[in-house]
Amino acid sequence: MLRTPLLAAARSTACRRLVERTPVTRGLVDRFVAGSTQEQALPKVAELTRDRYVTLDHLGEDTTDAAQAQATVGAYTRLLGALAEHGLAERAEVSVKLSAVGQFLPADGEKIALENARDICRAAEAAGTTVTLDMEDHTTVDSTLSILRDLRVDFPWVGAVLQAYLHRTEADCRDLSGAGSRVRICKGAYDEPASVAYKDKAEVDKAYVRCLKILMAGEGYPMVASHDPRMVAIAQKLAATAGRSDEEYEHQMLYGIRDNEQVRLAAEGKRMRVYVPYGDEWYGYFMRRLAERPANMVFFARSLITRG
Repeated sequence: MLRTPLLAAARSTACRRLVERTPVTRGLVDRFVAGSTQEQALPKVAELTRDRYVTLDHLGEDTTDAAQAQATVGAYTRLLGALAEHGLAERAEVSVKLSAVGQFLPADGEKIALENARDICRAAEAAGTTVTLDMEDHTTVDSTLSILRDLRVDFPWVGAVLQAYLHRTEADCRDLSGAGSRVRICKGAYDEPASVAYKDKAEVDKAYVRCLKILMAGEGYPMVASHDPRMVAIAQKLAATAGRSDEEYEHQMLYGIRDNEQVRLAAEGKRMRVYVPYGDEWYGYFMRRLAERPANMVFFARSLITRG
């Protein structure tokens, strides 16, 4: 019941001001976000990479200012240099939202985002690691996949993200299941219309399994982004059926969610990667995490009511 209002609130300036002014919010944000700065995030990354892998997201999205987009590129470049300097690049990569590096700029946004993403990929290559392009709402899919194709000409290791709840995603999985293609498959975290996305949870689950089957049977490298124990088990069964070793796919979960399960999977020899966000622009990411988990929604709503 609260999912749709929370996702709408994720784009509301007034709601953002209210959330940022609520003291109780900070503790809950800290559960999902590894810090406001690179310096705060890196020790947590170092700890995680003792037994897991990491993908780092410098938070920011929907940028319509060219200077801000360039600042985000600079932040990623510095981060990648620090990963190399601290010996973390072998087990840590970065995830990039194209809307944070210029995709929505009013003039030549897609071209600017491509060039900015190229700069980040060059820095990743120099550091000895990789980049995955995050996927945002359905209006960005064609643009994001176009930029992905251009980047892969020079950087074939660039990863893609696909969202199973979109009707189109099975076809996209087939297109991206070739040799060397890294694909993160998730269920989807945006409030999409029924015309483009499955709305019923059971239908989303079925779509996720269909996408998993395509990716596991393909020649690429599936990255299974799910906290659902049933989906984790299905992914492992499909991988075994396809003859994949534990090194030929990976599980992914969000920072602060199901930590014990992450540790268990890593201890079993599975490749377990943690999505670690950091930065000041945490609000949109935070609200989507609340919308995904009912217990967090109830806790947060009670906090706001108590404050009022």
